[in-house]
Amino acid sequence: MKLAEGPVLTSGGLDDPFLPKLQQAINRATNIEISVSFIQQSGLNLIFDALSDALARDASISIVTSDYLLITDPVALRHLMILQSRGAKTKIFTCKNNQSFHMKTYIFVQQQNGLADIGCAYIGSNNISKAAFTHAFEWCLRHDLLPNQDPKEFSYIRQQFLQIFNHSQAIDLSDAFINDYAQKRKLFKPPLVIVNEVEPAEPVPNSAQQQALIALAETRLALQSKGLVVLATGMGKTWLAAFDVQQFNAKKVLFVAHREEILLQAERTFNTLLPSLVTGHFNAQTKVLDTDIVFASIQTLGKQQYLSKINQHHFDYIIVDEFHHAGAASYQSLLSHFTPQFLLGLTATPERTDQADILSLCDNNLVFERNIIDGIESGILVPFHYQGINDTTVDYQELPWRNGKFDPKALENQFATEKRAKHVFSHWQTHKQQRTLAFCVSKAHADFMARWFSARGIKAVSVHSDSEVRRGEALSWLALGKIEVIFSVDLFNEGTDLPSIDTILILRPTESKILFLQQLGRGLRTSPETNKTFVSVIDFIGNHISFLNRPMALLQINNAEETLTQLKAPKIHPDCVINIDPELINFWQQLKLDYTKAYQQYQLLNDDLGHRPTATEFYHSGFNWSKLTKQHDSWFDLVISQQDDNPQLQALTPYLAFLSRGVEKATMSKCFKAILLEAFIELNGLNHPPTIEAVCSKSWQVFKRYPKLWTQDVKAHLQLIDADSPKWRKYWLDNPITFLCKQDKSDSQSWFVVKNDRLHANIDIASDDIESVTIGMSELSQLLLARYSQRLSKAKINAPVSTHNNHDNVVAISKESKDKELPSLSFYPDLKIACGHFKTGSDDNVDTRQLNESFSKLDPSIFFIAPASGDSMNGGKNPINNGDLLLLERITSINAGSITGKIMAIEIQDAAGDNQYLLRKVSKLNTGQYQLNAHNLDYAPMLANETMNTFARLKQVLDESDFV
Repeated sequence: MKLAEGPVLTSGGLDDPFLPKLQQAINRATNIEISVSFIQQSGLNLIFDALSDALARDASISIVTSDYLLITDPVALRHLMILQSRGAKTKIFTCKNNQSFHMKTYIFVQQQNGLADIGCAYIGSNNISKAAFTHAFEWCLRHDLLPNQDPKEFSYIRQQFLQIFNHSQAIDLSDAFINDYAQKRKLFKPPLVIVNEVEPAEPVPNSAQQQALIALAETRLALQSKGLVVLATGMGKTWLAAFDVQQFNAKKVLFVAHREEILLQAERTFNTLLPSLVTGHFNAQTKVLDTDIVFASIQTLGKQQYLSKINQHHFDYIIVDEFHHAGAASYQSLLSHFTPQFLLGLTATPERTDQADILSLCDNNLVFERNIIDGIESGILVPFHYQGINDTTVDYQELPWRNGKFDPKALENQFATEKRAKHVFSHWQTHKQQRTLAFCVSKAHADFMARWFSARGIKAVSVHSDSEVRRGEALSWLALGKIEVIFSVDLFNEGTDLPSIDTILILRPTESKILFLQQLGRGLRTSPETNKTFVSVIDFIGNHISFLNRPMALLQINNAEETLTQLKAPKIHPDCVINIDPELINFWQQLKLDYTKAYQQYQLLNDDLGHRPTATEFYHSGFNWSKLTKQHDSWFDLVISQQDDNPQLQALTPYLAFLSRGVEKATMSKCFKAILLEAFIELNGLNHPPTIEAVCSKSWQVFKRYPKLWTQDVKAHLQLIDADSPKWRKYWLDNPITFLCKQDKSDSQSWFVVKNDRLHANIDIASDDIESVTIGMSELSQLLLARYSQRLSKAKINAPVSTHNNHDNVVAISKESKDKELPSLSFYPDLKIACGHFKTGSDDNVDTRQLNESFSKLDPSIFFIAPASGDSMNGGKNPINNGDLLLLERITSINAGSITGKIMAIEIQDAAGDNQYLLRKVSKLNTGQYQLNAHNLDYAPMLANETMNTFARLKQVLDESDFV
C-alpha cells in the first residue's frame, strides 16, 4: 500500500480529516520527521500506537515541537519521552528572544537500500491535536516524491526540517525540562481556546475503582502488606493502580508485567494521572532504577543477576500486572527479594490458570473482586448478547486433541473452507452490528476469511504479524466505517482498547476460559462516540465438551452440571442474552461430567492448566481432600502415580511418609506449624539445620507477612514484641517447635527434632534429593496456609474446574506407550532455533515426540526437540537445514562442561523482554572472547556478549527413522 493516496490537498472537516492519511503514512514509512508548533494529549493519543508500532519495526522517528505560548501539554511531553525511550529522537524548540514557532510539517519516507525511493511531505496548518486531526477545517498540502522523479524539491524540504531540528534553540527533550516547563505553565495559563482546545479533565475513578481504593486503604490499615485485586477487562485495573499509588503517596514505584505492550500502556496511564513523576524502564536494553516509577519486564528484572544488585527496600510500592500469565515460580524470586511497603497484584480474569498460586503470592489476601456481570450492573461495561451457534460443518470429535488443545493444523484445514465460511457468513449477517472483530485460528484462516467476505462485498481485512495492514490502521478504518470486519490472530486478545467494537465473532476454539473472557472483553467497553448499547457475540461451538467453558465463563460458574442446569433459565443481568443451540446443550448433557476419582481430576486439571497442578491448585478446584487421601494416601502419592516420567518427582518416593505425615497431615488448630515450616524452608533447613534462635526470628518475619493470621492467632500482648525478643523465642519454642517435634501416636517416630539447639528434619535425605524434597515441602506448606486461610475467610478464588468429559468421549490426549523403554521427549514447535540471526521463539506450545529404543537412555527432563529455522548452518560436513528437527540437551549445573567447539543453542532477550534463539558453533579467540560461527559462509561470525545465554547443546539432527 502507498504512503499516500488521493488529492494533494487535505481540506479538513468531517468530510476530509487528516488523521487517516497521517496514520497510513506512519504505518508504511521507514523515516518519519515531524515538526509542529504544539502537541496536545488529545492528538498524540490518536497516533501514539502507530508511532510506537513504527519504532518496533525499526523506523526512524524525529519529532520537534516547541514551548511557544506554553500551549504544548506537559502530559504529551511525558508521552513523547516514552517514544524517546524506545528510539525516537525528540526535541523542544525553546522560543527565546520573541522567536515564534509556527511549523506544521509531517515528512514520510520509504527507504530501500538506504535510498529514499518514495516519500511525501504534508505541510499546512495541522498541529497535533484531536481537533486538527479529526474535524477542524485545516488545510494541508502534500508534496510527493515518486519513483524516478527528481528528488530536489523533496530533499530541500527535508534539509529545512534538519535545520530546524539541529537549530541551537532546539534542545533534547528531557524529564528535567518537562518538570520546569510544567511549573512555568501552572503560573501562566496558556490560551488554549485559540487552538480549539481545553485543558483535559482530571481523571477520576469510576464506581468500581472507588470501592477498590477504599478496600485497599482498609487492607493497609489492617497491616496487610500485599493484596490481590481482580477487575474484569474494561473496568480499569491499570488506572486503579495509578489511583492507589496516588492515594498511597508512593515515592518509589515498580510496575512489573510480562509484555512490552502492557508496560507501554501502563506508563501512559501513570503519566496522564501523575505527570510530575518521572518514569524509567528496566528491560533487556535499559536498566534504570533512579526514577520515581520503574516499568520492568519480569523476564529481565526477575533474574538473580539483577536482583542481587538492588536493595530489597528500594521500592515502597510494587505492582505486578496480569498475574495469570506466569506461574508463581516466574515471580517468586522477584517477590521474595523485595520488601515493599505494599504489593498490589492485578488480574482481569477471575478464571486464572494458576490463581491458587497467585493468591498465595499475595498472602491469600483477596482485597477486591468485580467480574464482568458486576461491570455491566454498574454501567462500566455494556451488556452482551451471546449467540452460541452450532458449528455443524466440523466434527470436533474427529480432531486430534493433545495437552488440552486441538491440533492447530487440523483446525486450520477444517476452518478455511467454503462450507464453513458460508455457515459463518449467514449467522454473522443475522446477528452483526456495525463493527466486527473476528478471532481466527491461524494467519491462513484469517486471510481466507477476509478474502471470502471481501469477495461478497463486505469490506474486511486480516490483521496479524505478517499482514500488510497494521493493527492501529485497521482499528482506525473500523472506527471511521471504512471497513466492517477485522479478522485477527492473537493481536487483540488483551491489552488493546477497542471501545467502538460492537460485534465479536469467535471462529476458533478457546480451550482456556481466560482467552475466551479476554476476547469477550474486547467488545464490552462503553463507547459514547458510537452510542453502543450492547455487544453482539457470535460464537461457533462444536460437539466437544471443551466448548462448555463458554457458558461456564459467562455464568461465572465452575461446576459443569450446575452450568447445564442454569442454561435452562440463565441468572444473568436482564439486559444480557445467552442463546445456545439446544442440540449443543443436549450433547453436553449426554456426557458423564461427574468425576469421583482424584486421578481423573488431576489429569483434567493438568490439561486445563498446561502444567502439573500444585497441591494448592488442586485444593481450590473443589475436590474433596479426604477423598483424595483415601484413594492415594497423600498428595505426592497421587502426583507420583501420574508423573512417572519426572525424575525430580520420582525422587520423592523414599520420603513420602515424611512429606505426608510430617507436613501435609500436620494437625493445626492455629497456623503456627505452617508458618514454622515456611521459615524452616526459607532458612534452607534440610541442607543446614538452623538454630532455634534463627528459626524463631525467621518465623516472626514470615508471620508478619500474613497480618490477618498474625492478628487472629498470636496473643495480643505478644503482637508488639520484636523478632529477637526472648519472650517471642520462648513462646515459639513452647508452642509450634515443641509440638512439631512430638511423636504422633500413629507414627513410629517424630518427624522433626531439636539437637544441639538446632531444628532438624528427623529423616535421612540423600544430598541429591534435598532440593526435590525442599520443593515438595514448600508446596505442602503453601497448601496448609491456603487451607487454614480459607477457614478464616469466605473470600475464595477457585482454580479452574476441568470441563472435559471422560476419556471414552473425547479423542485421547495421550496414550501410554506399551514399551516402557521408548522415550517421549518434549517437542517445542514454536521455539524455532534460528540458523541465521536471532529470531523470536516461544516455548508456550509444547507437544511430545516418541523416539525409538536407541534413545532409551535419554533423560526427558534434560533432552528436548525443537525445529531449526534458517540456513546459516547449511554447510560443512554435517549441514543443518531449515525445518530439521534438533535433539538438544538442556544445560544444567551438572552437565555444563566446555562449550568450545560445540554447536550451542543461544538465548537473548529483545527490548520487549521476549526470548530470541540462535544456533551457532562456539569458538574461543586468543583475546579470550567467544565467537559464534555459522557453517554457511554467507553468514558472518558474531562475537558473544554478556546478554547471550547458552541454554542447550546440539546432540544431533533427527530424521524420520529416529521416531516411532
